[in-house]
Amino acid sequence: MRLRTIALNNLWRRKARAAFLVAGLLIGVGTVVALVSLTQSLTGQTKANLQSYGANIVVTPRAKGVALSYGGISVGALSLGRNAISEADLERIESIPARAGISVVSPELVGAVTVGGRRTLLLGVRPADQFKLKRWWSVDTGRQPANGHEIVAGAAAARTLGLRMGDFVRLGGRRFTVTGILRETGSQDDGLLIADLRAAQRILHQPGEVTLVEIAALYGGAPVERIAAQLAAALPGTKVTTMQEAVKSRTHAVDQFRSFSYAIVGVVIAIEALVVFVTMMGSVNERTHEIGVFRAIGYRRVHITRLVLIEAALASVVAGVLGYLAGMGTTYAVLPLVAGSAEVTWAPLLGPAAVALAVAIGAVASLYPALHAGKLDPTEALRAL
Repeated sequence: MRLRTIALNNLWRRKARAAFLVAGLLIGVGTVVALVSLTQSLTGQTKANLQSYGANIVVTPRAKGVALSYGGISVGALSLGRNAISEADLERIESIPARAGISVVSPELVGAVTVGGRRTLLLGVRPADQFKLKRWWSVDTGRQPANGHEIVAGAAAARTLGLRMGDFVRLGGRRFTVTGILRETGSQDDGLLIADLRAAQRILHQPGEVTLVEIAALYGGAPVERIAAQLAAALPGTKVTTMQEAVKSRTHAVDQFRSFSYAIVGVVIAIEALVVFVTMMGSVNERTHEIGVFRAIGYRRVHITRLVLIEAALASVVAGVLGYLAGMGTTYAVLPLVAGSAEVTWAPLLGPAAVALAVAIGAVASLYPALHAGKLDPTEALRAL
């Protein structure tokens, strides 16, 4: 009779103990699968959410500041014309090796203008890029600029200048319609008048020039430092600054959650191995006489050892499959409760990995009981018969 058949018969005859072994492995594997899939799903959602926090790379001309500032650089009227970035040079960004790791490139032109006798800042942008980059920007009433004759006013600028949606403003001899008021952000953005980039270039007499470029690099793609180095090489004469503290603080929570999950996985695996060890050791002790009979009829130590390991492997395969299904079911049930609209990240290799993990734990935890069974003296095992 083959060892596999004997092992199956042993598991079938001792259904309660086999069920306890499978349940112990199932719970452990299911917990590991749920934690890993939850971690992957939450990490994916977190990385997606991090993109809403804006730029993590800023490209500026190498210039000294004077009076007004925006985006970390000075925009005094005396220095703007001679210290700007050519918009044509930004095409080089498309050629850098790490371009796939960049989600948004938003060129901006900032300059001082006078409205109703009051001095304020005009920000020229590509509205679609800028509002995608700064997802916290929200037009309280109205909408973002749709052409070169419309502007949006920051909350503070609207109060200071007495602007409301539908008002007309003259900038550089041109009439602009206020199409919206930006919801208060608590930052310097509140004091801006926001117009289309081309319109701002005409008003400020800086055709084809921008003051700075804000770039959002994808999290999980190429390292931000590598992208910054490639940008610096592609745009000589500019200063490329990475928001190191912002990047680190945004990814720190993700790394902490992943480390915590893996620590729990380690503890669960250790407990699971202990359950298998105790169960298999108890099974071997209960079957001392049976093992003695096998030895007496000619089975060698290696056969007894393999028999115990095969039993553990068969139970582990069943537990691995059921544990994977239970873990994924738990993920689908729990994820909406902890992360709202987050989607489960499907990992094709997680199923085979769960089965392999169960078999590995079962084999390692059963190794000592199997060796112990193989070393039993047949005369001692048969003495009580």
